[in-house]
Amino acid sequence: MKRILPLLLLAAAGCTLVNKKQDAPAYKGLGLESTDQKTLSAFAPKPLGPAVSSRVQSMMDIKSPGMGAVAPGGTALHFSWTITGVSQIWKLDGPMRFPRQMTGGEDPTSLLGYTPDGKYILVSRDRNGQENPGLYYQPADGGALQEINHVKGVQTYFQHVSDDSRYVYYSANDRKPDQRTLYRYEMGTGEKKMVFNEPGLWRVADAVPGRFLLIKDRGSMWNELYELDLSSGRLTPLLGQGEREDYDAAFGAGQGEYLVLSNKGTDLRQVCLLKDGQLSPRISSPDREISRFMVDEARKHLVVQWLDKGYTRFDVYDPLTFDKLAMPDFGDAENIYVGEVSRDGRYMTVGIDKAYEPRTSYVWDWNKRELVKWLASSSPEIDTSGFAKASLVYYPARDGTQVPMFVRSPAQCADRVCPVIVSFHGGPEGMSAPGFSSGAQIFVDAGFVWVTPNVRGSDGFGRKWGEADNGPKRLDVITDIEDCALYIKKAWARDGVAPRVGVTGGSYGGYAALLAMTRFAGAYDAGVASVGMSNLYSFLMNTAPYRRSLRASEYGDPEKDKEALLKLSPITYVKAISAPLLIIQGANDPRVPVGEAVQMYEAVKAKGVDAGLMIFADEGHGAAKRQNQVLSTGHTLRFFEQHLK
Repeated sequence: MKRILPLLLLAAAGCTLVNKKQDAPAYKGLGLESTDQKTLSAFAPKPLGPAVSSRVQSMMDIKSPGMGAVAPGGTALHFSWTITGVSQIWKLDGPMRFPRQMTGGEDPTSLLGYTPDGKYILVSRDRNGQENPGLYYQPADGGALQEINHVKGVQTYFQHVSDDSRYVYYSANDRKPDQRTLYRYEMGTGEKKMVFNEPGLWRVADAVPGRFLLIKDRGSMWNELYELDLSSGRLTPLLGQGEREDYDAAFGAGQGEYLVLSNKGTDLRQVCLLKDGQLSPRISSPDREISRFMVDEARKHLVVQWLDKGYTRFDVYDPLTFDKLAMPDFGDAENIYVGEVSRDGRYMTVGIDKAYEPRTSYVWDWNKRELVKWLASSSPEIDTSGFAKASLVYYPARDGTQVPMFVRSPAQCADRVCPVIVSFHGGPEGMSAPGFSSGAQIFVDAGFVWVTPNVRGSDGFGRKWGEADNGPKRLDVITDIEDCALYIKKAWARDGVAPRVGVTGGSYGGYAALLAMTRFAGAYDAGVASVGMSNLYSFLMNTAPYRRSLRASEYGDPEKDKEALLKLSPITYVKAISAPLLIIQGANDPRVPVGEAVQMYEAVKAKGVDAGLMIFADEGHGAAKRQNQVLSTGHTLRFFEQHLK
């Protein structure tokens, strides 16, 4: 996108230029290839002052390791940890032993699982946030990574490893950017063979010898189920064809049975049994949402993770009878998560988090019926017992709908008016949750009330709530963003003094922050938007091809819904902006192009409003590296302290 630089240089010279016709994209492309070094240098993040940097750095030292996966036989635990500043893989040879680092370097690395014989771990590695990860394996005791597939510009995703540990199956969009082809890699020889090549975004939901259960993603919450016979290549449609439903699935414990997670015909997701073409509910709740489910390959345990107004819990069932199985009492935990279930069904990793304690990792042994702490979190020089606990409260939208939000408040704000920061989550199908949050505590310690709403469109509150903002319907509920600030300024005022309110968020939350500052100008007093879309039309026209098809079902079709997309775009209302705005962006972002940030910054500067732009040359969709996280969080804190206090 060589076109950005001249606009930036004009702005630097005092000659601002605004794209007058907002329905024509002002830029083209995404990633580093769409910009240049002069642009990156002009908007590189500035160093932080020592006081702010120190506050953020100390909180960054609080580390909750990933829950990880138990090695076959239960003798070791491999897990991810960001203690080095970027996610790498570590190993424990027993509960609470000293961990050994297995992978290193500057590229984020994540654990995918083990080969069934326990000889190797499978890992994914990305470069500079490009979201074109590669697939590797490594000896379980350590050593060099061996590449299975890592190609520039190609996304490689692990799908399955055969029971005999001979074959690793993966998908890659190497043939078409918006198609995922399935391949088989032979561990002994390194030979690669294509096993399935049909148009669409395919992934393996589950596997049994000789058969794959495939999901074809058609939209953000819309997919189809198929069964693939590996020997014949025959593809059998199972569910979702000709529909617009959201399914997840696994092979069942009985002959010809499938387990399906769906909210078809109901508001809340339920686990159903699919047999002989009939879908029948088996596990459901009248007031809780199921966020996901897992079944081990031995078909011994069916794990169901629940969302209850934002709080996470889980239950375990027999996948054949659907009888609930007894689990231990987890005490005063706010959130209880399931990590991975071992292939043989014996072991399960569990994460427990409390308001005052970072998530701690345990292993549950079904044979011994024993819960053992394997790995504790760390909080050097910080007493977390005083961390603010999130309270669930509701604010009224203008149509009377009660919108949930979590509020973390400094103790001193109980009897005085304090500035407020509203942070919108990403997605938009994401969800704000309670529990331990060192990131939120940074702002609470600085004297801000930290608010995280779950506006309509959020996940975890049922189908009606989640689909309320799909496509042009978003126009009817986007006012939830403004109503949050209006409620806070009225309900939390004292003696006629209303709190000053800031807004922030990342990805869709960044978009919400931009919209809050433009379409709803005056509701918020300052805003920080990270990797957010400024023009939904130009975003859809320039984002990665695979994402365009998935996101169009959420935001609207660029052709059919173009008018609605422009009505929903923050840049359409830039003339209304009157409060200061900081924009943060990664140059490598494959989801939200860097051009979205640049065009918004230029438009705001042309209006004469205080605006800032930070571009990380070595990041993608958000900051993954510690030094960049410190700069991003630190400058956000500095900005709000400057403009809200």
